[in-house]
Amino acid sequence: MHDVTSERNVPVQLTDGVRLAADIYLPQGIPGPWPAILERTPYDKLRTDLVLSAKYFAGHGYAVVLQDVRGRYASEGEWYPFGNEAPDGMETLAWVRAQRWCDGRVATMGLSYSSCTQTSLAAMNPPGLAAQFVSQGFHNYHTASMRQGGALEMRFFLYAFKMAATSREAIADPVKRAALEEAWAHVRDWLTQGPPKEGLTPLRHVPSYERWLLDILRHGDYDAYWRSRPAYTIEDLYEQHADVPIYLCGSWYDSYARSTVTNYIELSRRKRSPVRLIMGPWIHGGANLDLSYAGDADFGPDAALGYNVFRLRWFDAVLKGTRNGLLEKPPVAIFVMGGGSGRKTVESRRLDVGGRWRFEHEWPLRRATPTAFYLLSGGGLVARKPPAGAAPSRYVFDPADPVPTIGGNISVGYEIMPGGGFDQRGGPHVYGSRDTLPLSARRDVLVFSTPPLEHDMEVTGSVVVKLWAASSAPDTDFTAKLIDVYPPNGDYPDGYELNIGDSIIRARYRDSREAPALMEPGTAYEFTITLYPTAVVFQRGHRVRLHISSSNFPRFDVNPNTGGPLGLEQISQAAVQTVFHDADRPSHVVLPVIPS
Repeated sequence: MHDVTSERNVPVQLTDGVRLAADIYLPQGIPGPWPAILERTPYDKLRTDLVLSAKYFAGHGYAVVLQDVRGRYASEGEWYPFGNEAPDGMETLAWVRAQRWCDGRVATMGLSYSSCTQTSLAAMNPPGLAAQFVSQGFHNYHTASMRQGGALEMRFFLYAFKMAATSREAIADPVKRAALEEAWAHVRDWLTQGPPKEGLTPLRHVPSYERWLLDILRHGDYDAYWRSRPAYTIEDLYEQHADVPIYLCGSWYDSYARSTVTNYIELSRRKRSPVRLIMGPWIHGGANLDLSYAGDADFGPDAALGYNVFRLRWFDAVLKGTRNGLLEKPPVAIFVMGGGSGRKTVESRRLDVGGRWRFEHEWPLRRATPTAFYLLSGGGLVARKPPAGAAPSRYVFDPADPVPTIGGNISVGYEIMPGGGFDQRGGPHVYGSRDTLPLSARRDVLVFSTPPLEHDMEVTGSVVVKLWAASSAPDTDFTAKLIDVYPPNGDYPDGYELNIGDSIIRARYRDSREAPALMEPGTAYEFTITLYPTAVVFQRGHRVRLHISSSNFPRFDVNPNTGGPLGLEQISQAAVQTVFHDADRPSHVVLPVIPS
């Protein structure tokens, strides 16, 4: 590894007059010019992990550019989250290519928001883009991130408050900073107050942040607000997306898991350059931290990726032609969870879930068999259709008492709702929990379980719930959660209910994300709830369990059940929910089962 020099806050002049600040890291002892690696971030380019990564890649023969995005830290302008990343990225890439130390090829890297800056840039097919390593990024923020099934992912409510405390406005004004830090310290209270009122939240001190939060809260329809921004969706831009080597890195407990596999599917069938996919068992951000666990679920030491070494192998292979074996392996690597003892590990004292890495030649797996498991009266979940005339199940959904979030695919606000795998029971780590009882004890949670499995069953792919239901309300939500039920043992005498995946559908969007339609109260409709993709072995003796309810808070915003305008309604009402499971309305979950 070579010595590195750096230069701070080099201005990149944009055509609109805004100057973006970039830090440049260059290798010493290696003749230039070099291929460049660009990372654009809203999280401070001086953050320790970013600086260490930049020095690591520069020390291995790359020019590295870290840039604060518009309106953040040392960069000028106004930050409207995600709004300007495609055009700003285009101008920055052109600037990097023109520097004497760059050989004309620019690769990109980064996680989460820095994946957005990469993907929206690539969707513009800019000259000089040479390769990408995209970690846990988007494909459509309306469909699989900021919103999900029509509901708002409340992590972005938390995101607005958290980011405001480090805004340029807060940094420049101690009074504003104190107000915004106080707001973040009490964000739990703001979560319970219903839709925020314009100009009446602490975010009024940073108007663009408040405007953005209100926009994503109120734009429930998939309208021009979403479709007109490359940094919000690339669904219609895959054809023009740059044809360059791309490695897509995601994880089963990540909030962008659906987007990661969608991007792989769409790009790998359109592009001639190598497109690769790796899906691990981590939470959002867990890959770059080399974690081997997600929440309370431990997958063993082999689960850690070795993030920087892995990324370096990719860039060396596609930019320097190094034959390190990475391009010769099958294009898909997945970590299949399961197979562990089900006891507490000695090292971490977490649930021993276990698992192993496996290479595949495609995604989704062609050998996966979509297998329907039907919801039966009395709580059964079986692979045979329910009988005619079977009585439905009912519960009351009260928006004032939502089902609390326990783990799952979360990326922001772990202080409020930890992400990953957890036993589905209350406790001090659960926001809104009043006891330590399992969620299955709640009257507003329907529970459907298989008998103990006689053989191991691997489920790898996307999970879909087809739910026949009615409501007394004109609009409401239905949620689904897939659970692996571990049998009792000495460490977990009551067993362990490990969440595998979940999702939601807002009833008004049951048929179309563009054209909402309220329900006729009491009328049965079919709802499709798309859960996150996964790869897990349900072991012999375990049960497959499905929770059906109408809330998962604060993971998703709570439907007031009135049918009123989203993000504005200040009243709510309870709703009587009816779930059907008879021969004519066979509610079921479709699991992609891998033949043994």
